[in-house]
Amino acid sequence: MRLTGLFFAALLMVQPGTAYARKAEVADLLRVAYVAEPDIAPDGSAVVYTVNTADIEADEQVSHIWLAKWDGTSQRQLTSRAGESESRARFSPDGSAIAFISSRAGKEGEDEESRLWLLPLAGGEAQPLQGIKGSVTDYAFSPDGKQLALVVFDAKPARDEKLKDRPEPLVIDRYLFKRDGTGILDNRRERLWLYDIASGKAQRLADGDYDEALPAWSPDGTQVAFVSRRFADAERSPDYNLYVARVASPGATPRQLTTYEGADGDPGFGSYPAWSPDGRQIAYLRGGNPELIWYAPNALAVVPAAGGEERVLTASLDRNVYQPFWSPDGKEIRFITEDDGVQRLDRIAATGGAVSTLVAGDRVLSAPTVSANNRVALLSTDLTSPNEVYALDKGKLRPLTSHNAALMAELDLGKVVRTSFASKDGTEVHGFVMTPPGHDGSGALPAILSIHGGPAAQFDFTFDIDHLVMAARGYAVIYNNPRGSTGRGEAYAAAIDAAWGSVDVEDVLASVDQAVAKGVADPARLFVGGWSYGGMLTNYTIASDKRFRAAVSGASIGNIYAGYGTDHYVYEYDVEMGYPWENREAWDRVSYPFLHNDRIVTPTLFMVGGEDVNVPTLASEQMYQALRSRGIETRLVIYPGEYHGIERPSFITDRMTRWIEWFDSHTK
Repeated sequence: MRLTGLFFAALLMVQPGTAYARKAEVADLLRVAYVAEPDIAPDGSAVVYTVNTADIEADEQVSHIWLAKWDGTSQRQLTSRAGESESRARFSPDGSAIAFISSRAGKEGEDEESRLWLLPLAGGEAQPLQGIKGSVTDYAFSPDGKQLALVVFDAKPARDEKLKDRPEPLVIDRYLFKRDGTGILDNRRERLWLYDIASGKAQRLADGDYDEALPAWSPDGTQVAFVSRRFADAERSPDYNLYVARVASPGATPRQLTTYEGADGDPGFGSYPAWSPDGRQIAYLRGGNPELIWYAPNALAVVPAAGGEERVLTASLDRNVYQPFWSPDGKEIRFITEDDGVQRLDRIAATGGAVSTLVAGDRVLSAPTVSANNRVALLSTDLTSPNEVYALDKGKLRPLTSHNAALMAELDLGKVVRTSFASKDGTEVHGFVMTPPGHDGSGALPAILSIHGGPAAQFDFTFDIDHLVMAARGYAVIYNNPRGSTGRGEAYAAAIDAAWGSVDVEDVLASVDQAVAKGVADPARLFVGGWSYGGMLTNYTIASDKRFRAAVSGASIGNIYAGYGTDHYVYEYDVEMGYPWENREAWDRVSYPFLHNDRIVTPTLFMVGGEDVNVPTLASEQMYQALRSRGIETRLVIYPGEYHGIERPSFITDRMTRWIEWFDSHTK
């Protein structure tokens, strides 16, 4: 195997001036504050945002609302009810109030669906909006602040009071019938409503029995753009399109603006349609080749608001883009670009042309928000700090929040080196290697190959407390972006289309070869682990190579047949793999960790959430039983009540403790 031998410059992570710095501990997993969802005031004077933290005593995650001034002089907490959380905080158009979504109780003893609340900044308690049946999941203020476009998940049908405590049978008649975090899906919809704040009157904004998402008001307040799939059996297609509903005609059939057969504005992109300042054009995200599902990068596109030709502006960029917004003069569109370990802020002329960069560097930018006077705030994270809110001031980033500063000042973060190496077939792969605090570079270390999920995702410059805890235990942590990852273009990502566990195995093994060749990793003390597709690729790797002393496979699957109809990926299976009964060869090929389980000799710890519908528990149970039946050392840990992502604080620390102890027990 050829190695390029190229190591990028070392990225030092030691905090300056902290003689008392210590190594990260498992308990630090619960000390990280996760800052998210910034929204800037209309006059640019402040930014409201949410902070998610662990309530250790209650053993739950809580999210509360904070406000930071633009000048950086203060940050203060606005909500603090114990045991209750708030999300999607946004300023009203006049800046006098903040709206947010919460399932907190309103009247005494009342605790129902998620509702929209208004908190006056001049003082007083937040009050929920009345007259809405169902759970509010998203919203947008009209430009004059008098109305709201609401996305509301239908309320459950009323039951006879005498029967309300009795279980009901689950009747399933839809193609996609389960989703992680929810479980079994019924036929309720997320619908777009028009709400008048003064009267409390709510009425449907668009007709039909469809799900609707991502509402965005036109500058003149006469129309609302949104995204939907308005055809029968829509779950069998990625064909989202952009629509516009007239506020003066609630309940009418909306006007369709886009016609591409793939995803125009897919809610999974997390980006709202963006109206130009003059209201004549709408910028949005268009998905790539629908046959490649998640492997094809999306692109920035614009369409006339009155209807007309759709234009893709970043087709040649070959990178995912997100969260577009217009310059105040309407001459350019700005957006986040994902690229090879980073996310930067780019721009392009509204008429098209070359993409240029506004802000870049060894960091990950996200969630930009812009005020009427062109002030921009956004999130930024790097290897030395979790996400915080930053102002983009005169072309430079200036921190507005410091929720993690105290924790970061305590920790000795060690060192990270960015790597580049050749895989078995010569393909260049990029990644990172983290070494423990105090390691002087002499002597090979026990090493963990950490594999990311997705697979359409990437390891980047995002702060990673998990890797810090592993490194603090004395391990080198090898993490990279094998083929299937994003950030390197469509061909790179699509190399594993219907071929999981093929060249991606070669890529991650090449990263280990390089670390061994450089004297960083001890070839006799190698370990591997990951979650979701990271767990799947762990299974593929240990079924392909016997060098690893132990493995941790989280929320994974080895028998892909077992996923069909039991997880929530039925459409993706049908497109990428074909039907199992028609394409047995392909399904057998990607199921080799189970069908050829006799290749695995690595002691493996399997971990999974008990309510996981993304990769259900049965998939881990099968792999555990296969190894256990063959006498291979193994263990299965199931976290009751948890979905695909582990959220209960005590389980978060338990998972990491078990992960490290499993590796520690196999180091000798």
